[in-house]
Amino acid sequence: MHYRLSRVKAPQHLKTRRSSSLEARRNQKLDSYFKRVFGPNFAVRARPRKDDSCEVYREDEFIGVIYLDDEDGDRSFNFSMAILDVDLES
Repeated sequence: MHYRLSRVKAPQHLKTRRSSSLEARRNQKLDSYFKRVFGPNFAVRARPRKDDSCEVYREDEFIGVIYLDDEDGDRSFNFSMAILDVDLES
């Protein structure tokens, strides 16, 4: 007698909930890091519909984006911030 085993995929809402909690934990750690290094006015927030990056704000002003780099098993984060000419003049 042969039994056929098939893989059962987890429902999408369970996958989302799990990754959302991992993202929330990661964002909390990044938020704590930015507050410790740059001061309490900085905040890390989740990006809508993106799970590989988050946004950085200083008070209510958007500052930049943190990207997750998970290549070759080494996990790191890259912070990208654009500086406009107008901002340099003030």
